[in-house]
Amino acid sequence: MAHDLEEPEYEVLSEHEGFEVRKYSKSVQARLLTPGNGWGGSSGGFRRIAGYIFGGNQSNQRIAMTAPVQMWDTDDGSMMSFTMPSEHSIEDLPIPNDKGVEIAEVDEYVVAVLPFSGFSRTSKAKRLMAKLESLVRGVGMTATGAPVLAVYDNPGTTLPFMRRNEIHLPVDWTE
Repeated sequence: MAHDLEEPEYEVLSEHEGFEVRKYSKSVQARLLTPGNGWGGSSGGFRRIAGYIFGGNQSNQRIAMTAPVQMWDTDDGSMMSFTMPSEHSIEDLPIPNDKGVEIAEVDEYVVAVLPFSGFSRTSKAKRLMAKLESLVRGVGMTATGAPVLAVYDNPGTTLPFMRRNEIHLPVDWTE
C-alpha cells in the first residue's frame, strides 16, 4: 500500500537504541471516532474515512490515499485518521457526507517511533507501546500523550513479514 503513497513530512531529531525521535510538520487529517477501545472497529472506521476520500463528500471530489493510517485510544473510544495530501489545506477540502468524519488541523508534533513488521493486532501493539514507553523513560524523556499505531501497508494484500508498522509516542522535546 505505502510504496507509492505520500507520507507526512518529518525530520529525524535523534536516534536511540530501538527507536528514533521525529518532528512531524503541520498537517490536516480526516478522523473518525468509533466506540470502544482497541482496533475492533477499525475496519468499519477505515471504510467510512475511505468513503470520504473516494468521493463521499459534498463536492464528490476524490482525494489521494496517503500512509500511514493511524489509530489511538481516547477517553471516548478509538480514533482513526488519514493524513490528507500536503497539497490540501483545511480550507480547500470538501465537507464529508458522513457526519462522523471530522477534518482537523494538526500542529507540528514530536514523537518517539518504534518500527515493527508483521501483524498489528491490539495485543501486539499494546505490548510494543509499553516497550516504547520504557525505552523513552530509559533515555530520560517523558511521554506527553497517548501512543498511536501507524499502519503503512494494506494488511489484506501485504504479506505480514513485509508490512511496515510503527508505534508513535508523543514526547517532550527541547532543541
